[in-house]
Amino acid sequence: MFDFRFYEISRQPEYIETLAYGVLNSLWLTILGSLFGVVLGVLLALGQGRDMPLWIKAPSVSYVEFLRNTPFIVQLFFVVFGLPLLLGYTWSLEASVVLAITLNFSAYYGEVIRAGIQAVAKGQTEGAMALGMTRWQTIFDVILPQAIAKVFPSMTSQFVFLFLTTGLVSEIGVQDLTWAGRYVADRTFRDFEVFIVLTILYMLMVFAFKGSFALMFRMAFPWWGKER
Repeated sequence: MFDFRFYEISRQPEYIETLAYGVLNSLWLTILGSLFGVVLGVLLALGQGRDMPLWIKAPSVSYVEFLRNTPFIVQLFFVVFGLPLLLGYTWSLEASVVLAITLNFSAYYGEVIRAGIQAVAKGQTEGAMALGMTRWQTIFDVILPQAIAKVFPSMTSQFVFLFLTTGLVSEIGVQDLTWAGRYVADRTFRDFEVFIVLTILYMLMVFAFKGSFALMFRMAFPWWGKER
């Protein structure tokens, strides 16, 4: 029978500190990239509107399709190692990771939000225009709130899925939770126990994210469902 030795992980304060640091890094990198990704995703969703000119719609559709049909690890390596060569800049690894996460998340969010916009009844737009609202007032005050409320569960699920793929950033040396687990495992030779701990930590983070999103939904859309 396998001899579990979880105490090997806790016997050195350095290991606990490394795992805690990895959790914090995974959280802030994902949250920051996701926030930027939502903003860019909204712009991409609007850019794919039926009434948008071709010079806006074509790049928006192409961007979304390219990012959603290529692996995140390829995008990550391109942003971290390719862009500095092409553009001649030097960023920290963390900044490059945030950019890669932003680009990746925005493509998925853009497609989800686009579906939400299309699900809003056409009468909502007609009613807003009849009240004298401008096109942008109609979009940001009437269409987008309803669209995001409709697809918020899908956005939450998409966030969780994408968050769980961010462990790939450890491949370039960023000290996220996966990197921390490999660091501890290499020094304790207890890979099985370490990755059980990583699994538990990732699950706790996911549950925390889901709870936060549920609270955020109730605060942002208190009207949702009351008149349906």
